[in-house]
Amino acid sequence: MLLEEDPATLIRHTIGNFNIHPDKTAIGRINESLSTLQQARDLRVREAESALKKLSRNFQTLATQHNETVSAHHSTDHASQIVELDTQKFRVAKAASDLEIEGERLEQELDGLKTRLHELNLQGAEGDGATKSKRELEDPTILKLKVYRSLGIDIDPDSSGTYNKATIRNTQKGDVHVVNIDPRFSRFFYANYFWQTI
Repeated sequence: MLLEEDPATLIRHTIGNFNIHPDKTAIGRINESLSTLQQARDLRVREAESALKKLSRNFQTLATQHNETVSAHHSTDHASQIVELDTQKFRVAKAASDLEIEGERLEQELDGLKTRLHELNLQGAEGDGATKSKRELEDPTILKLKVYRSLGIDIDPDSSGTYNKATIRNTQKGDVHVVNIDPRFSRFFYANYFWQTI
C-alpha cells in the first residue's frame, strides 16, 4: 500500500519526478527582463528629471524677462510712440504721393520731349526750311560762309569750332589749295592770297 512506504522515500521519489529546470530558466529570464526594465525605467526617469530641470530653468529665465519687460513698460510711452509712428506713417504716405505726382509730371514732360525730338529728327540737323532761312538771314557767319562758298572757298572749323582752315577751289584751273589760317598774318594778307588763288 501507498502508506506503508517510508514518507522520506516517497518525497524523494516525488521530487525526482518533477522537472523544475525549465521553470528555473524561465524565472531567470524573467528576473533579467525585470532588471532590464528597471534600468530602462530609471534611465527614463533620470532623463525626465533632467528635462524638467532644464524647463524649470527656462521658465525662471522667461519669467524674469517677462517681469522686467512688464515693469519697464509704461502705457504713456507706448501711446506717445504710437502717435509718433502714425505721424511718420502719414509723412511717408504724403511724400510717396508727392513723388508719384512728380513722376507722372516728369513722364508727361518726357513724352513731350520725345515728340519734340522726333519732330527735330524729321527736320534734320539744319531744321525745317523756314527755320533754316531765318537763321541764315540772321547769322552773319552763315552769310559770310555763303559768300565764300560762292567764290569757291570752303572754310572748315576745327574741333573747338574755330575757323582756321580754308580750301580754295579754282574750277577754271582745276586747282585745289588748302590754307591753314595763322593769326600772326593779317586778314589783308589772306584776302590778297585768296583773290590771287581764285
